Amino acid sequence: MTVSLRMHRFASPLLAATLCTGAGVGAAFAQQTTTVPPDAKAAHQPEPWTQIPIPPLAEFHPQQPKRIELKNGLVILLQEDHELPFIGGTITIRGGSRDVPAAKVGLVGLYGDTWRTSGTTAQDGDKLDDLLEAKAAKVETSGDIDSTGVSWSCLAKDEDQVFGIALDLLEHPAFKADKLTLAKQQAITGIVRRNDEVEEVAQREATKLVFGADSPYARQPEIATVMSVTLDDLKAWHEKTVAPNNIIVSVEGDFDPAEMEHKLRAAFEGMPRGTAWPKPGGEFPGPKPGLYVINKPDVNQSNVWIVGLGTERSNPDFYALAVMNEIFSGGFGSRLFQDVRTRLGLAYSVSGGYGASYDHPGMFYTTAMTKSASTVAATKAMLDQIDKLKTEPFTDAELQSAKDQLLNSFIFRVDSKDKVLTEASTLEFYGYPADFLEKYQKAIEAVTTADLARVAKKYIDPSKLAILVVGNQSEFGTPLSEMNMGQPHPVDITIPMPAAMRQQMEQQQGPGN
Repeated sequence: MTVSLRMHRFASPLLAATLCTGAGVGAAFAQQTTTVPPDAKAAHQPEPWTQIPIPPLAEFHPQQPKRIELKNGLVILLQEDHELPFIGGTITIRGGSRDVPAAKVGLVGLYGDTWRTSGTTAQDGDKLDDLLEAKAAKVETSGDIDSTGVSWSCLAKDEDQVFGIALDLLEHPAFKADKLTLAKQQAITGIVRRNDEVEEVAQREATKLVFGADSPYARQPEIATVMSVTLDDLKAWHEKTVAPNNIIVSVEGDFDPAEMEHKLRAAFEGMPRGTAWPKPGGEFPGPKPGLYVINKPDVNQSNVWIVGLGTERSNPDFYALAVMNEIFSGGFGSRLFQDVRTRLGLAYSVSGGYGASYDHPGMFYTTAMTKSASTVAATKAMLDQIDKLKTEPFTDAELQSAKDQLLNSFIFRVDSKDKVLTEASTLEFYGYPADFLEKYQKAIEAVTTADLARVAKKYIDPSKLAILVVGNQSEFGTPLSEMNMGQPHPVDITIPMPAAMRQQMEQQQGPGN
């Protein structure tokens, strides 16, 4: 894959002079500091670095993996790569935490942990650890919001044995009671401490505002839901999800494609087809507009989140929104950073994004960390920049800079064969066309300032946004009431505790404590 990267138009003159002339840094610096006569300055000669030709980006055509679909619906993606003597693979299974009942939230996380630590019916998980460690190999299991899976990596010479372990985990998991108990203990420890980090609290509660506290995309495990998960639940989940027509197997590395295909066919062709996993549904009305506050007396700075509903990647306006977002919040040169942090000095950090998920809307957010006394001022400044997306015209310079940033950084998502395979597997999982990435470059390049104005007018609506402030209210200085958004709504982040556990803790503490 041949790719040409454009030099950023605002590259340092010192660096540009060095690249252009081949001179050392010292020589370039000497040229920069030489006294220039007044008459020469008046001539307004263009700087040499501005004359560097910028070639167009090369056509983007990554080496796509070989796709094989078995009769039972299982899809195999093979990416041959002989650079190093390693092989890595992933078995991705549809169905994740968004698909479990509300009373069992946390099941998929426990499943992902217990699956691997328990081992298989033929080999204990602890013994697998020793065996794999001796070979510098890994076999892991995991659970995510929309999938579970098994992954492996090893030297090419150990592929048969290590893949055999991964396949045994898939087909003959043990799910042991002591390992589930350990996973529960670890999960509950995380729940008890989930309010320790203010940034995590802010992000979690902002997500709840956008999707709803009971949404599969925002709900969180509680002690009671974790404790309710049983070994039978894990076994039932495994039986329900592990069906070939719900599985994608992707393998990358130093192998012969024909031999690997033969091995994978032998391993998976005999699996009986199961029930196809349903596509996700649900409604996404977005947040209830208003001002929300979480009082944290133990901190001296505020986390501010302004949030709304984003879009999906299948949206034809995805590309224009990506460019708009780059101008708005895409780094040091963005409008948001230059105004709120650089010009006004109101935030330690400030960022944002117009989120676009693959099969459901993402989240539009603007966030900043600021000292307590400047909470209201920073929030107003961020709101002002959101308003200006609709009122302040986008310039040609902003457009070109955003395109350069997006395209020059995009290549690093696919600059190796394993990354290309990961992207291809993701597109396969969500049902996107295989050439979706190849279309990205031309689609971004085609965006105009008129497109930016159109999508800003269509998708940016400040009246549909919610504001969340997490901080020490007693130190805000300016009260939140000056935001003119009505009375702030307090958000309760108390961790629910089962009655029996609370009673036990009270007994341990004793009277008077």
